[in-house]
Amino acid sequence: MKYMLLIYGAEDAAPAPGAPEFGAFMQGYDDLYQELTNDGVWIAGEGLQDAETASTVTVRGGKTIARDGPFAETKETMGGFYLIDCDNLDQAIAYAAKIPSATYGSVEIRPVMDYEQ
Repeated sequence: MKYMLLIYGAEDAAPAPGAPEFGAFMQGYDDLYQELTNDGVWIAGEGLQDAETASTVTVRGGKTIARDGPFAETKETMGGFYLIDCDNLDQAIAYAAKIPSATYGSVEIRPVMDYEQ
């Protein structure tokens, strides 16, 4: 089953580029990528630019409305994602726990809809 791991955290909570702990933090992401690919569960994943670069689109009464910024005021924003193919939720949880940002934010796990079943 495919799972989307959505990474949330306060934008200023992660180690900043140039900080002494930044290299180890990013190495954690590199290590997880290697594990996911070696285990054959990796499908996709990317980091996202800061929430201030986001746009939100709604359609009301046939009119498209685009607004700058995320859809809600929140301290935590989505910083990235992984799309993985696991045997079960327990396996997805185990991988989510290895995401370095889970130590200061949270990782939401969402099963991906399978329209062929």
